[in-house]
Amino acid sequence: VQLQASGGGLVQAGGSLRLSCAASGNVFNINSMGWYRQAPGNQRELVSFITSGGSTNYADSVKGRSTISRDNAKNTVYLQMSSLETEDTAVYYCNAYIRPRVTASVYEYWGQGTLVTVSS
Repeated sequence: VQLQASGGGLVQAGGSLRLSCAASGNVFNINSMGWYRQAPGNQRELVSFITSGGSTNYADSVKGRSTISRDNAKNTVYLQMSSLETEDTAVYYCNAYIRPRVTASVYEYWGQGTLVTVSS
């Protein structure tokens, strides 16, 4: 199983970005999917996650400015971010809990990270 994240880049403060993360390989089903971020010198922190049933959770720092969604047919999770602030600058990592086979346990997987840089 692999998670491939994309959509990062350089954006001005106040702008918007949409991150995508697709799971590929042996994927039987996916439980929750989400996004974490890590700024230089900081610990990795949860940004948002979405359950298989569509329930969502957001960090207070992005609440009201971000929307997480998923396309189960494509095994893909999205994070739409708007009103970006310089404090949002970080490497964003996607995360998912995946059952690779019908008889397997659920495992946690991480994507490779995509850099979001917000300039003032």
